[in-house]
Amino acid sequence: MEAVERRRVTVRGVVQGVGFRPYVYGRATSLGLAGHVTNTPDGVVAEVEGARAAVTEFCDRLATDAPPLALIDAVDHCEVPLTGGAGFTIIASRSGGPARTLVSPDVATCADCLAELADPADRRHRHPFVTCTHCGPRFTIVTGLPYDRAHTTMAPFPMCPDCAREYTDPADRRFHAQPVACPACGPRLRLLTGTPPREVPDVDPVAEARRLLAGGAVLAVKGLGGYHLACDAADEAAVAALRRRKARGNKPFALMARDLDDLAALVTIGPEERALLTGGVRPVVLLRRRPGTPGDPAVAQGVAPGSPDLGVMLPYTPVHHLLLGLPGDPPGPRLLVMTSGNLAGEPIVTDDAEALERLGPLADAWLTHDRPIHVPCDDSVVRVCDGEPLVLRRSRGYAPLPLTLPAPVPPTLAVGGDLKNTFCLAEGRRAWPSAHIGDMDDLATQYAFERAVGQLESITGVTPALLAADRHPGYRSGRWAARNAASRPLLRVQHHHAHIASAMAEHGLTGSRRVIGVAFDGTGYGDDGAVWGGEFLLADYAGYTRFAHLAYVPLPGGDAAVRRPYRMALSHLRAAGIDWTPDLPCVDACPADELRLLAVQLSRNVNCAPTSSMGRLFDAVSSLAGICHHAGYEAQAAIELESAALSAPEAQPGYAFALTPATPTAADAPLVADPAPLLRAVVADLRAGAAPPLIAARFHGAVASLVTTVCAAARQRHGSDTVALTGGVFGNSVLASACAAGLRESGFTVLRHRLIPPNDGGLALGQLMVAAARGDTTVVSGHAADAHGHTTEHPQRGEAHVPGGTRQSA
Repeated sequence: MEAVERRRVTVRGVVQGVGFRPYVYGRATSLGLAGHVTNTPDGVVAEVEGARAAVTEFCDRLATDAPPLALIDAVDHCEVPLTGGAGFTIIASRSGGPARTLVSPDVATCADCLAELADPADRRHRHPFVTCTHCGPRFTIVTGLPYDRAHTTMAPFPMCPDCAREYTDPADRRFHAQPVACPACGPRLRLLTGTPPREVPDVDPVAEARRLLAGGAVLAVKGLGGYHLACDAADEAAVAALRRRKARGNKPFALMARDLDDLAALVTIGPEERALLTGGVRPVVLLRRRPGTPGDPAVAQGVAPGSPDLGVMLPYTPVHHLLLGLPGDPPGPRLLVMTSGNLAGEPIVTDDAEALERLGPLADAWLTHDRPIHVPCDDSVVRVCDGEPLVLRRSRGYAPLPLTLPAPVPPTLAVGGDLKNTFCLAEGRRAWPSAHIGDMDDLATQYAFERAVGQLESITGVTPALLAADRHPGYRSGRWAARNAASRPLLRVQHHHAHIASAMAEHGLTGSRRVIGVAFDGTGYGDDGAVWGGEFLLADYAGYTRFAHLAYVPLPGGDAAVRRPYRMALSHLRAAGIDWTPDLPCVDACPADELRLLAVQLSRNVNCAPTSSMGRLFDAVSSLAGICHHAGYEAQAAIELESAALSAPEAQPGYAFALTPATPTAADAPLVADPAPLLRAVVADLRAGAAPPLIAARFHGAVASLVTTVCAAARQRHGSDTVALTGGVFGNSVLASACAAGLRESGFTVLRHRLIPPNDGGLALGQLMVAAARGDTTVVSGHAADAHGHTTEHPQRGEAHVPGGTRQSA
């Protein structure tokens, strides 16, 4: 007689909300095994009993044949006493104990559900909430663990007999699909119009919404993680109205297309972009415009003025598919502007009552429903650079999936920065980056940050014992950390060190060897109190040396210089000893009164913080070349400079920086990259009649050449041969591609971001790795000091001390 045994199997990872229990049920019954399976806070736990060979096969193949949305971290099993019995069951979930399982991100509607949506014979024909175990909402509806309907925002919707039958049928695709619903028992879609907004009776909400969009209306549309604002992308007046109401400046809008065919004439779509657009995540993908696209009647000029890209996504919910039209529907807009439902700088709206209030001045109508959104989650944004994805905003479809860390860390909360804020929770070898929060200037965003921290702590089970924040004394994220640290240590991490540590962690580097970190961005608080942003650091997790940086120039008026790039151009010209002559575009763009005041301001050094920012140099050259003098949104001048470079003839020689030691007599003094020769060459080109695209291309070439030259010098002096390219400037694919190519030709290993944004959305991951590397601390005079004398803020005694010097730890 064949031996019989019983094993308890614990599966950890993304195994709840992805059809894993039905999968276990099917595998166990097909092998003739008895037992049960359940959800627990630790993961999925099953007990199987039967012939030893069958039990062994069950355990061996459990992970290899898992459902498509499952991500298996570990499968542990042990022998337990026999209990006898027959049959295999799914039993009620067990709660209690710390959460250690992973929640699935939201997933785009699958092909099977779309077929039902379009089938007049199916009972879910045109049902706006069709879903199954392979698709639909997950993260945004979870209210607790384990993942069961009672712990989601579907709890108020009791299943009808038909849905309950599917839910309990092991052969059905919706077996234990928690958001399962149909027109008889599911959420209900409504259309509201008027002042005050009221439901439009006796109409198909989607059909009426399509009619309104075709007539030029702006609609607030409730999605998975928040409201969108939508309008017909071909309607210039509607796009202009939306831009004006949203106070968006000239920042590009995202588009939603019904299918790839509607995009073919507008943008270039490679295989990597195609996979992103049609996959389960469906982020906004930045695609290069085809020549002539800006005037194409399919897209209004006001959708993305001055941008070389169109940000495009395909529908990812049934409502989106219905809104863009199913086969046989009356004609309607084929391309929609689909932008976050908020005013510029505010968090995305999720609450229905709040949507009527906050979006009232922005929308003409509301296409909404009664399923609550528990977790706000903006659309993710991705571009492809050299055949690899580059995530610029990691949110819907990615959050809350964890990253595997190269070394274990204590329970840590890193709060990120103030722009493009995300935070990160970590414990052991796992880190959970949050979804995109937004810019912390707005009070509503700060409240959203606090709610998101609590929610992510609840589903990960991480109780932070250590906090990490940026060194900037004015950052709201850092002030929040100081207020909420209680007795926990709060470690302050230098901005660009965090950027580099983020790239290192993403690539699995342990920190045993230093890398050459090239951190280019707009603003970061430097060790000397200056505004850094053009940095070459020799770094590991424990510390860094500033090997080289862009020469300091005054930042006249702080944010005023960011909004008016001509001010940065004039500052750079003055620093280079170049006269402000009227023939230069930046001089011509500056009003005469402001020009006189600016000359006095710079000469007297009034409100002129020194900056080494590469982002501000991009602004300066953009204005100097006559491309962009006023920035209505972040990095507009740099984006338009990149757009100009794309249209330049190929193989243009670059300009050059001067590279000298900051202190010629000090052997270890950092190198300083002075753009003065470059600026003189730009002025000479302008006076010779060179077109802006030529200047833009030569400038990009000069920056790429500088990166290769400085990294070669660092390798010669220190032996480092790995370079991390990071910071928001490396969202520029022209520059990132040129830098990577030059470095690889010179024999360097190049690290570029793929999973975590290079901009400030990636800071938190680096902060927590640096904080963890600092080791044990003891409190000394209000600060904790480790063996190397690095400082840690004692939260009840004020802000952290920021030391000077060129060699600093975080």
